[in-house]
Amino acid sequence: MTSSSVTAHESPGRGRLGSRLSERTFLVFLLLPGVVLLCAIVLYPLLRSLVSAFFDENLLYPGMEFVGLENLSAVLADDFGRLVWQTLIFTVGATIAPFLIGLALALVLNQRFPGQRLLRGAFLIPWLIPGVVVSFLWMWIFDANYGVLNGILMSLGAIDSPVAWLFQTDTARGALIIAKTWNTFPWVMVMLLAALQTVPGELHEAASMDGAGVVRRFFAVTWPHIRGVAALVVLLEFIWNFQHFDTIFVLTGGGPAGTTSTFATEVYDTAFRGYDLGHAGALGIVWMALLTVLVVVYVWLSERGEKEGSR
Repeated sequence: MTSSSVTAHESPGRGRLGSRLSERTFLVFLLLPGVVLLCAIVLYPLLRSLVSAFFDENLLYPGMEFVGLENLSAVLADDFGRLVWQTLIFTVGATIAPFLIGLALALVLNQRFPGQRLLRGAFLIPWLIPGVVVSFLWMWIFDANYGVLNGILMSLGAIDSPVAWLFQTDTARGALIIAKTWNTFPWVMVMLLAALQTVPGELHEAASMDGAGVVRRFFAVTWPHIRGVAALVVLLEFIWNFQHFDTIFVLTGGGPAGTTSTFATEVYDTAFRGYDLGHAGALGIVWMALLTVLVVVYVWLSERGEKEGSR
């Protein structure tokens, strides 16, 4: 065999090797910016806050002093139950209300009637508006001096004088839940509407022939088909609301007197208003531990739903 033939036989292999190397290099260059951003924006702040939890660190004074578990002990002893309770009040309210509204609208929009598609698009508008913009919109609605809500209620004779909705404990909590519900019910509606469209129409026809009414058909036919999606939607909403920040921060800032404060706003206030990074880091650890439990439940439900769907 001549040298030219050896070269001819070797060149395709070298070409394939070079091609594989170039593809791998290309993939690395594609992934590298995302990995760098992930490390800079997510991983580094997370690790930094975890480290701060074990130190006495203040933004106003240089240096760090190791204190072990003192910050975590202080968090668990310092109105921890109140903070969990207030977070749960907002989370549960801002999860159940949009779910019920979204389910009702999904059931209505799953029927055929004139203007159905137009209504579907119109109901998506609150979901498309950024959360901060939604918060300022509802701040204007609830304003005690020139708010739309006070104007409407006073014109109807429901109230005699303007109400400071955002500066009273009970009404402030309700205002937060209403604003968050208005912003998120379209997402729930879309998810449940997609699930409703997978329910076989033959089952409803058979149930109708057996004399089942609307309510009975819902619980006997519709709900068993959509309950898996409904459970995941509720759990996802619960997780998102448990860590929600912008609506609470803009509308009440955790007030009045800290009665609407949640883990999200408390971590912000402790770190950037109280300048105590150690205490804020400890709050973040506890908050992350609670969220981890919710995420594990979500993953478990997702895998269970996939197994049931594959049967």
